[in-house]
Amino acid sequence: MRRLLKKFLNLLFSPKEKLFNYLHRHDGGQREVDRGGNNIDVSNELIFPLLIDALNREEGKTCTLRLRGNSMRPFLESNRDIGILISPKNVKVGDPVLAEIEPRHYVLHRIIKIENDNVTLMGDGNYHCEYCKTCDIRASVVGFIRKGRHKVDRTDGMKWKTYSWFWVKMRPMRRWLLAFYRYIWLNIFKLKSYKSLNSKEITEIVKKYVHQKSS
Repeated sequence: MRRLLKKFLNLLFSPKEKLFNYLHRHDGGQREVDRGGNNIDVSNELIFPLLIDALNREEGKTCTLRLRGNSMRPFLESNRDIGILISPKNVKVGDPVLAEIEPRHYVLHRIIKIENDNVTLMGDGNYHCEYCKTCDIRASVVGFIRKGRHKVDRTDGMKWKTYSWFWVKMRPMRRWLLAFYRYIWLNIFKLKSYKSLNSKEITEIVKKYVHQKSS
C-alpha cells in the first residue's frame, strides 16, 4: 500500500511533460488482459442475429456473449467479461439490454429512461445516449461473469444494484471519473491478466446460475 501511494504521489507531482509521457490511455486492455488465444473474432452484425434467433427459438434459453468495447466501463472490461442473455422480459429502467438501435447496429447498454414506447439507452462508459423502441430490445442481460471467476454477478443482485445506483447518480461527473480510470487508475494498477474460461466451464457456471434462479 505504501509503495502504491508513493507511486501515485510521484506521478501526481511530476513535471507536466514527464506526466504526459508516462500516462497512456487504456482502451480495451488488449495489452493487459489475456485473451486466451482461443477466441474467434466475429463481427457484431454476424453474431448478434444468430444469438437473438437462438433466444427466440426456445423459451427460457440463455446465451453467453464475451463483451467487446469500452462502453460499459469501469465495471465491465472488453474481451475479459461475459454477459448472460435471455429473451427480453419486463425490461425496466436500470436494466442492461441488447438493443438494435438501427438496422443491424446493436448495443449492449443500460436503460436510463422509458416513456411509452420510447427507450433511452446509455453505456456506463459513454457520455451520450442512444434511442430505440421497446420492440427493438432484443435481449435482457441477467448477469455477468467477470474476471474469470466461477460465479455470476447477477443484475438483480445487491452488488450490481449498488454499483448501478452509484454510477447513475454520478453521471454529471462521469467524464472526469472515466478519465481518471483510463489515465490514472489503469496506469497505476493495470488490468490483471485472468485465465480465460473455456466453453465447458462457462456452461457449468450458467447451469449453476439457472438452477439457483429457479430454486
